[in-house]
Amino acid sequence: MRVVVVGGGVLGTFHAWEAVRRGHEVVQVERELEARGASVRNFGLVWVSGRADGAEVELAQRARDLWAELPGIGVRTVGSLTVCRSDAELAVAKEAAARPDAAARGFQVLDAEQTRDRNPALKGDLQGALWCARDAIVEPREVLPALRTELTKSNRYQFLGGREVRNVQDGRIVDDHGDTHSGDLVFLCTGAWHSGLIRELTDDLPVRRVRLQMMQTAPLDDTLTTAVADGDSFRYYPAYRADDLPARTPIAEEHKMQLLMVQRNHGGLTIGDTHEYDEPFSFDVRSEPYDYLRDTVESILGRELPAITQRWAGVYSQATSDEVVVRREVAEGVHLVTGPGGRGMTMSPAIAEATFEGIGA
Repeated sequence: MRVVVVGGGVLGTFHAWEAVRRGHEVVQVERELEARGASVRNFGLVWVSGRADGAEVELAQRARDLWAELPGIGVRTVGSLTVCRSDAELAVAKEAAARPDAAARGFQVLDAEQTRDRNPALKGDLQGALWCARDAIVEPREVLPALRTELTKSNRYQFLGGREVRNVQDGRIVDDHGDTHSGDLVFLCTGAWHSGLIRELTDDLPVRRVRLQMMQTAPLDDTLTTAVADGDSFRYYPAYRADDLPARTPIAEEHKMQLLMVQRNHGGLTIGDTHEYDEPFSFDVRSEPYDYLRDTVESILGRELPAITQRWAGVYSQATSDEVVVRREVAEGVHLVTGPGGRGMTMSPAIAEATFEGIGA
């Protein structure tokens, strides 16, 4: 078949990947010259550890396996440490490690010495950590070009950047260059773009937009051998029971914060994040969350951070229903796929696979 994918982010690109893998011919249309949204503004975490029971963790586990099979992507299967700095946080970690599926998630509780053996860069304040062997890291600003390079080798793939879709009808899309692209199947993977054409096609989507802030440092003269989270992530991810954790600091509570930290291939650290749910979102970035995250990281590393070289905000689309991802056939042969939330980088390979299996394509 001929497949048209609208959206050049990670979700759209994996729908293109899955289509080509199944023998179809693909045209992918992206309104920017390159993806500029949440797909390149994230940590690059393939995050199995905290996922909700049922469909969510099953998709995450399947996606983790699919990531490991991809050629030319450079997936680092290094695991993660959720650092515990109090007895209460350590208790949550121990409860998680006692789950019936703890082995499948790769959970193990480490004491302080074992934590530092696993990641010697963590020289600061900690009592132990929850180790998750299944978590992995990719480079978010490199993944999409790498996937497109592999797709191009098939001779059944074309990427058209800088084109906004204006109309979808009878398996044909018309872009703002006036060109028409026809397909037996059309997938709309437009991320946090819920307006315009999407609103015209359907106006009752159970989705919301979420804004976050992140930052990156200059290269660190040490190596983080794992991804790192702090105990506040126990509050954020549904696999944990964090009811007994003490109240967060006011700044962390106001911005719904958790620490996630990843070392990029060039040595710098990507650090975040915050969550803002009420629109209209701020158009600026706030300094206080960055200061809080910097202090938290320095406490865990036991040293000063290198200079902050970049700060940015991003917006992603999150389902507000019980669905892990929202799928709707908005016209005959036209399928909207959106709302994976902060799970997009982790789950997109498995979401795309499930999309094709669900429609028998």
